[in-house]
Amino acid sequence: MTHAASAPAPDAEHEAPPFPPAAVEELLRTIVKAIRATQMYLPNNPMYSRAVEQVQAGFAGVWQKTDELRLVTTETDLRWFNQPVLVEPQKSADSLPWLLFKDGVRELIFRPGFEETELGGLFEIIQRVRKASPDEDDLITLLWEKDFACLRYRFVDLALESAQPLGELMPAEMSPGAVTREAVQAVEDSTSRAGIVRLDDFDSTLYFLDEREITYLQNEVTREYASDLRRNVIAILLDIFEQQTDPTVRDEICGILDLFVLHLLSAGQFTAVAYLLRESAVAIERARDLVPGHRQRIVTLPERLSAPEALTQLLESLDEAAQLPPQEELTELFEQLRPLALGTAFTWLGRLQNPHLRVLLETSTARLASANTGELIRLIGSQQEAVAVEAIRRAGALRTSSAVAPLGKVLSDGNATMRLLAVQALGEIGSAGALQVLERGIDDSDRDVRVTAARVVAARQYRQALPRVKAVIEGKAVREADLTEKMAIFEAFGALSGDGGVDVLDSLLNAKGFLGRREDPELRACAAMALGRIGTERAIESLRRASSEKEVLVRNAVNRALRGTA
Repeated sequence: MTHAASAPAPDAEHEAPPFPPAAVEELLRTIVKAIRATQMYLPNNPMYSRAVEQVQAGFAGVWQKTDELRLVTTETDLRWFNQPVLVEPQKSADSLPWLLFKDGVRELIFRPGFEETELGGLFEIIQRVRKASPDEDDLITLLWEKDFACLRYRFVDLALESAQPLGELMPAEMSPGAVTREAVQAVEDSTSRAGIVRLDDFDSTLYFLDEREITYLQNEVTREYASDLRRNVIAILLDIFEQQTDPTVRDEICGILDLFVLHLLSAGQFTAVAYLLRESAVAIERARDLVPGHRQRIVTLPERLSAPEALTQLLESLDEAAQLPPQEELTELFEQLRPLALGTAFTWLGRLQNPHLRVLLETSTARLASANTGELIRLIGSQQEAVAVEAIRRAGALRTSSAVAPLGKVLSDGNATMRLLAVQALGEIGSAGALQVLERGIDDSDRDVRVTAARVVAARQYRQALPRVKAVIEGKAVREADLTEKMAIFEAFGALSGDGGVDVLDSLLNAKGFLGRREDPELRACAAMALGRIGTERAIESLRRASSEKEVLVRNAVNRALRGTA
């Protein structure tokens, strides 16, 4: 049983320690590190477990030398046999000695077994005290509530500790020995005269509230008035549904819940609707003697709300509303919807007139899509282009690797807009399979698709695409492309080819054809930029040979490439 006393501990100042303090110092350093670890990591984290194990090992070493560890606290250190074993001069919430001292703890006594069963409880108390507000329980109260078996502690009443002795507060003539019977009688006579108020004349209350207690009561009253009674009503209805097996009662409850959902939605109480959907699923699992009809009515509540007709009405009313719900409330509602709602949400993302609602819906839809990837993949092939477009974008944002196959189908069969979106999504997914499919975009019939595909393989350093990129550079199509496309394809070639691509680029930049004719200036400029991207000695040498080029466009590109390799 935890011992909490305000009496002073036995004086250990003149006792010699039974063994060198190094083991105790190491144990306390380990405890401080473990407290930090419990702040940063959850209990299931390996770092958390390792920190606790190290503390347990430290206690095991101490128990080999003694059967009791007694630590005295001061403002800046913990002492063992009057020797400081943990010193933390800074008086802050992170200082363990100050944390104990400021709440009145003056001594801690550990016994064997504490580290096995009660260590986690002490860490929990320390975290709560560090984060506690003035209205919450102090350290002494929390230690008392835990009722440790292997941890004893001594504390002082802070108010009494700082108070002066009564004799120091009283003048000598007013000391107890100087108060005569006549003086007492005189005081009693004076208080009995007319016009003198005596506290004894009133039937006062037995207890008086201090400022902290009054504040607590005021806060509780405010919280009670501010609490949402809708949840309580839902909980009561579901409790009746669970406990009352009468079919008539359950029929009535089902009808009330149906109407209640509509009432809550019209009032914008999305959190309450989410709570109803979530708790109703629990209720049907706990209800006894549940007939199939009643189960079906409760189970289909989320499905009916997820149906296109119901969700369309909800989103339409939100689009016209003057005040929108908070993001967390809308997201909480969407988390309870079925995959069927995803298509309707995608459709409305392109219809909404309120830009703020679009942001809210995008965030909520993203959460719904991440929880229902199967439906998301199915919607990529939707016949409604607006739905397919949003599904492709969301698959890329979520990096859904299972969407690679349907995105490849879009890249083969879709229109130019859809193919461009597919290439962008495959680039965001970035897996080997996604890049292999994306590579086909380099030969696409649409210029924007080709440019995007080239930029993605360059950024992702996807070297398997080099043969296809090289074929484009050596072909005729690149000579007819605009400057942006040429730059994208040459940038990709420079990023993927390395030193092996210098010969191809050098022939474009420096070689002369029949009758001394050279390649198109734009093509040569792009070749120079690609050589700068490669940046090897051979690439730099090729650039230097063209540094005196008379063609301004080529000369500027060469100089810029050389500066980039410097």
